[in-house]
Amino acid sequence: MPACLSQTDGGLLLDIHVQPRASRNELAGLQGGVLKVRLTSPPVEGAANKLCREFFAKLLGVAKSRVTLVSGEKSRHKRLLIEGVTLEDAQKKLF
Repeated sequence: MPACLSQTDGGLLLDIHVQPRASRNELAGLQGGVLKVRLTSPPVEGAANKLCREFFAKLLGVAKSRVTLVSGEKSRHKRLLIEGVTLEDAQKKLF
């Protein structure tokens, strides 16, 4: 199991590194123990954070409201809490 993914009582914690202003939204693999994500939105006024939550909700098949930004609001390194998905399902879909 990758170090960037862990199970808690509240759901899954996922550590990511976001690259804003990419040409398309995509996963870019593991980098330094975190999952790298490329997003098309710029990092202004929470646009990248919103798109990040929407991207992972769609990818994992959960509602947007079940993906919460726990830390890293103004950083490229972020931690997401994802409810309603098992650790095994997340591993299959993310890696």
